[in-house]
Amino acid sequence: MSKFAEKHPKAAAWIREGGLFIIFSYVVTFFKYLLLTFLPGFFTNLVGQVEWTWPGIQVEMFGVPFTLAIIGNSLADGGLAFTLANYTSIFLGECVNFPLQRNVTFRSHGPLVPQILCHLAGTIGVMLVMNLFTCIWNPVTAAFGVPDAVRNIVTTIATGGVAMVIIFAIDKTIFAPGFGEKK
Repeated sequence: MSKFAEKHPKAAAWIREGGLFIIFSYVVTFFKYLLLTFLPGFFTNLVGQVEWTWPGIQVEMFGVPFTLAIIGNSLADGGLAFTLANYTSIFLGECVNFPLQRNVTFRSHGPLVPQILCHLAGTIGVMLVMNLFTCIWNPVTAAFGVPDAVRNIVTTIATGGVAMVIIFAIDKTIFAPGFGEKK
């Protein structure tokens, strides 16, 4: 690998960074999956059965009615308890992911606050799009008899995969040498 790195330093850097990024992302995704397995029950005990959605538009797909939401979940999809569990798992996962990617994968020494804010903005954007996906995916697949465990695995892999691609592009930019420096 060292001969390859000498001949193709940019390609070697992409392979190293991409490989580490994927490994760390999968570990964090597994951590999020574990949290999503147990946190909805915990939050249900705290907040009860409460629907919390925005914009909360009633739609139908494949004969299955559901509530379209960018933020939150209908009661049929876990309501406020699942929303809190999902957002908690994302937040805790990124508390692990961000320092690993910054310090190990990209070896960045750039300005921490702008990097955190850019990473946070990207994570929130991804989270909103993925919530829209799950508000459709969960009720439609549940109506067709897909077990909860399978739905959770697919949701975690799909949302994690999309998030990985988008966040990698963001991280590649914000952790690059020279990010945040005056030009």
